[in-house]
Formats: sequence, C-alpha cells, structure tokens
Amino acid sequence: MAAPSIAMDSNHQSNCKLNKTEKKFLRKQIKARHTLLRHEGIETVSYATQVLVVANGGLGNGMSRNQLLPVLEKLGQVDALLMPPNKPYSFVTYKTIEDSKKAYATLNGQKIVDDLGQKIILYLNFVEKVQWKELGLQALPPGLKVVEEIISSEEEKLLLESVNWTEDTNQENFQKSLKHRRVKHFGYEFHYENNNVDKDKPLPGGLPEICDSILEKWLEKGFIRHKPDQLTVNQYEPGHGIPAHIDTHSAFEDEIISLSLGSEIVMDFKHPDGVTVSVMLLRRSLLVMTGESRYLWTHGITPRKFDSVQASKGHRSGIITGDVGNLTLSKRGIRTSFTFRKVRQTPCNCSYPLVCDSQMKEPPPSFPESNKEASQLEQKYVHRVYEEIAGHFSSTRHTPWPHIVEFLKALPSGSLVADIGCGNGKYLGINKELYMIGCDRSQNLVDICRERQFQALVCDALAVPIRSGSCDACISIAVVHHFAIAVMYQ
Repeated sequence: MAAPSIAMDSNHQSNCKLNKTEKKFLRKQIKARHTLLRHEGIETVSYATQVLVVANGGLGNGMSRNQLLPVLEKLGQVDALLMPPNKPYSFVTYKTIEDSKKAYATLNGQKIVDDLGQKIILYLNFVEKVQWKELGLQALPPGLKVVEEIISSEEEKLLLESVNWTEDTNQENFQKSLKHRRVKHFGYEFHYENNNVDKDKPLPGGLPEICDSILEKWLEKGFIRHKPDQLTVNQYEPGHGIPAHIDTHSAFEDEIISLSLGSEIVMDFKHPDGVTVSVMLLRRSLLVMTGESRYLWTHGITPRKFDSVQASKGHRSGIITGDVGNLTLSKRGIRTSFTFRKVRQTPCNCSYPLVCDSQMKEPPPSFPESNKEASQLEQKYVHRVYEEIAGHFSSTRHTPWPHIVEFLKALPSGSLVADIGCGNGKYLGINKELYMIGCDRSQNLVDICRERQFQALVCDALAVPIRSGSCDACISIAVVHHFAIAVMYQ
C-alpha cells in the first residue's frame, strides 16, 4: 500500500477532510518530525529533496544496515545511508529527487521486519541536508590492548568443555546465583558486592589444569607479564551485560586479562572526564588491561541483544568508530569470558591516588541527617540526571519486562491503569484495551511519552494527583530506589 497522499504541511488538515488512516499516518509523521527536531536539532521540510529521514529505521530499534539498505535501493540509487548509533532513525540520500520522491511515496507507512523478527512501520520525511557531528579519531585507552585469535578453535572448545556448570552444588567454586549470568570462580572467589576477594580463603584445586599451558604460552610470547592465580568464568546470554566498574585496586595486581569465547561483544570504556571508547572483542581474542586503562577507566557491557559495529567486512577488533555511514548491527550470541587476575598481597601504590582505595584518605559515607539533606541529594542525583539523560535513557529502554506484560494483558478490557514513574512510556501501549495514564518526575521523559501519543503528566511519585480508588490497577516499575533515603525512615 502506498503512502496516503498527504502534504507535509500540517495546514493541509484545515483544507480537506482526512479519513482515519490518513489522520493516523499524519500523526506518525508529525511525531517523527518532533523526535528529529528534539534530539538532533534537524527540521524536516515540506518540499521534496534528495535526503529522507527514515523514522523507525534505525540501529536503536533493531534495524541493521543489511536489512534496510536493500529495501531503499529498490526505489532508486542510494548515495549514502547514515545510521547514527542507538538512534531509532536513519538518513538516506538518493542520487536524484525523483528517486527520493518514489521512496517517500512507496515506503511511508509500510511494514518491514527488523533484525529481532518484529514488524515495524517506516515513516519518512524530507530534510534539506544532514549535519551529523562525526567523532574525532579515537585511540584505545592507554595500557589497553586486544590480541586477536590468541587461541585456536580447538583450544576454545576444550576451555568451554572444562567448565562443568552442573557439578555438585556443595563445591565451594560452584556457580553463584547472579541475576544476569552464570558464574564460577577458581583460585579465589570474586565478591561482586565489593569487587574484591578474601585473600585468606583460597579455593581448593586452583585454576583448571588446561589453563596452565595456555598461560605459560602467553607469558613466553610476552602477551602477559604475570601468571594469574584467580579466574572468574562468566557465561552471558544475549541481552545481558555487566555494569561499568573498575576492579578494586587493592585486590589485584596491575594486569587484568579477559578471554572472550563463543561470541564477540562490544565493551565500553569510560574515562572520568566523560570520554567513552567502544571496543570490539572478537571471539577467541584476549583483552589486556594495564596502567591507566586498568586503574582509571571503567569498563562494562551494555545489556542489549545487538551491538552497533563497523559494516566494513575488513574491520576486526578494536575501536568502534562513530562513522554513521559505516555502522550496522551485530547479533549477540552466548559468550563465555575467562577473566584472569593476580591477587595483590601488598597495598596498591599506583599513580591514580584519587581513585585508589589503598591511597584514598576519605571518611566513610554517612546517611543524610535530615529530610532536607536527603531531598537535596535526590534533586541532584536523580531529578537533574534524568532530565539530562532522558533522550539516551529512552533509547535504551524499549524492551518491557515479561511479567509486567503478562499482568497488563490479563486485566479486563476497559480497566483504568496508572503507571507511576512511567519513564518513556514503554508500558503505556502494551494493552490497547486499557485506559492508561502515566506520570514521571522528569519533564523530558513525559515529553517523550506525549510524542508517542500517550497520556502522561509530571508529578512526584510520593504525591500522585490521582484520587484514591479511581484506578483498577497500578504499576510502579524500578522507581522506589530513587526516593530520598530519609523518607524510608519516617
């Protein structure tokens, strides 16, 4: 079905009567224009140009370059397809205006299957030109290196088979219960609550025997400097990740190494000044962190099922650049990491005393002494932060929790439901048979809800302006931990 013949100027609504389909299409186009203006400062135009913005056709909502480009090329010669990382839209430049007009008329309102197998609807608008701020050439964090194909596929198989996930649960190094992954420890147990080990309680058996010859080979070839005595094995399902962190200085020596098995992954490194570097860790590659990269930069893995990676076939491990003309999606598989460390027996005397627990002279943290102080902390670290990160936060919050979906779909048709702390409104449209209203403390998040045609208002979750007993159900997901601490003691 071709796009409804609607002029892009909203004044068209006053010139003729639109049917239901045309009204819905126009609303979606307007929403796409508002999103582009809000997040990128780029305005659409009401006349045809060579450049189109493709709403819903972005890396941020599961659409890869390999999926979208062939669809666009069927309508004409494509000069460029720019896909910004983590954004739900892309930009396509056609060779001629005639080609872009053909794409606009044919693809607008059309369904296409994304890389998750979900059907999404494309909405296209013309723009005069795309001005995308390219990131400068980045370098790996100092002290960080990635060694590709450091083991053979046979060695990878043996290492994976050496981990028995079903052995006797009474054994001390049996997998611990973590929310997002399976984990086993060897040599010493790694405590995730403080990123540390109990140096006085080594685990029986040491490291797996198969690791010994591999580590000796790495030492001989100069890939590593110390022979580790602690190993943590993690197994990640697609969609899982690890929070950004720095391994505790006083717990381990300078060198921390991680071997990626089973699947590739993108790991994010962040400097305290805000610089972020995304690094591709290929299957069977070794990550080595020393010096600044080990002590000063945080490292973590964003929980998602696809990573934005370079589209060039020749690109291997290393930095994922911000070249929006060369980005696509890579589907994650089951990844197992072998992270080796050497337990430190003396205090750390690194060159980063401000972030070193061995050298910091700082009093222990204390609880707020009054409700006023607690409220000030909430204002600074919750309210202001969410206003600043609303756009990025929204782009990473698109997958609803299954149990919440099950709850909402089980409610009787016509129920009135409140979502307290609704964020970007990802639950407000789950069940079209419900009347849902959302509220959130962040004005910017509520604006995003409204752009999505949801009913939402700004309010404090502790003073919701809804009459008691007026709703049939209420949800409040991942909200309570944002409240000021002192309130919990009233």
